[in-house]
Amino acid sequence: MARSLRTLSACSSRVIISIILMSVAAGLSCSGSSRAERGNANSAEEDAGPTIAITVAKTEARNVPAYIQATGSLIADETSDVAPKVAGKIANVSANVGQFVTQGSVIAKIDDSDARHSLAGAQARVKQAIAGVRQAEARLGLEPNGRFNASIIPEVRSAGANYEQAVAELKQAEANEKRYRDLVETGDVSMIAYETYRTTRDTARARANAARQALEGQVNLARQNNQAIKSAQANVEAAQTEVGTAQQALADTVVRAPFSGFISARPIAVGEYVSSASIIATILRSNPIKIQIQVAEADVPSVSLGRGVSVQVDAYRDRNFAGVVTAINPAIDQTSRSAVVEASIENPDNALRSGMFGTARITKAGGGTGIFVPKSAVYNDQATQSYRAFVIVDGVAKLRVLQLGPEEGDSYQILDGLVADETVATGNLGELYEGARVIVSSS
Repeated sequence: MARSLRTLSACSSRVIISIILMSVAAGLSCSGSSRAERGNANSAEEDAGPTIAITVAKTEARNVPAYIQATGSLIADETSDVAPKVAGKIANVSANVGQFVTQGSVIAKIDDSDARHSLAGAQARVKQAIAGVRQAEARLGLEPNGRFNASIIPEVRSAGANYEQAVAELKQAEANEKRYRDLVETGDVSMIAYETYRTTRDTARARANAARQALEGQVNLARQNNQAIKSAQANVEAAQTEVGTAQQALADTVVRAPFSGFISARPIAVGEYVSSASIIATILRSNPIKIQIQVAEADVPSVSLGRGVSVQVDAYRDRNFAGVVTAINPAIDQTSRSAVVEASIENPDNALRSGMFGTARITKAGGGTGIFVPKSAVYNDQATQSYRAFVIVDGVAKLRVLQLGPEEGDSYQILDGLVADETVATGNLGELYEGARVIVSSS
């Protein structure tokens, strides 16, 4: 009985040991399977690549104006070859090529010694003519600039008094002659006595006529002297005109800028002799400045005077210069099938220079819708020489090749490659690629 119990106990021990060994083996098997599964998962994550942190923005649809774009050259609004008004030797030059001069500023001076001598002579002749006027006035007894009145001139007054006395004597003689003639008719006075009074009357009449003629002669002489005053005054005016002419000749020895602008040429130097046909300097007016562009025949009807123009030049890529259309050539060029359009561009700081090449945009009626993205969403791939963006779809970057349009503030207009309301990456663009997994950063 005891042996049986020992045998049963030994068998039970072996069964328990077998069960324990099987459990350990099963545990080891399960542990190995879990490690294999984790290894496969890690391998899959490594194949997908690392997650890249980015910032994003939305593409935006905006209304954009319609415009005509063309290129052309800038030209000066005015070009003037400045010439002197008088001939002479250049005494001084005050402007150099490239210098900006204001209207009326001195460019050069011509030797003015001859002009000054002429002015001095003319001024002396004015003084001489004024002295002649005073002399003529003195002959008439007039004060300087006095008014002519023949009756107040002494010679005229004396002749007038003589005439009045002769007239009075004539009246007395005529009265006596008449009284004695009546007495002769009545026989109270002899004819001899009457002849005496008649002779006295005739003599008085002759003296009165002579006195009247003397008075008229003095009046005529006074008038002649007064005319001499007018002639002398005319001489004064002529001499003053000579002074004005001499002063203008002196002023003309100074060559001034006809308008504000830049000196583009100055072909003369001090000491050279110039004539009125010589060019002292060439001045270009640069504010406003003009641009001439060629507009295609089909676009000409859309261009009108006063239409707004925006101009860009390579020297100032970040600036737009505003202006308006000022001229449209009515003829179409037979070769290019285009018309020349001229626009005036405001240039207050003289940044634009004649000869620059510019791109002009002329706004026209109508418009459309454009797609805009921040500049930070556009990546310039130097390897392919293309502009790219990455659209984010379900956490994955999708590569788009872009065709850029004009800039507008901090955005680009996209002509091709994107549509409205797409999510685009704006950070870490250099690390992104097609299919890259991304995570949007809050910063």
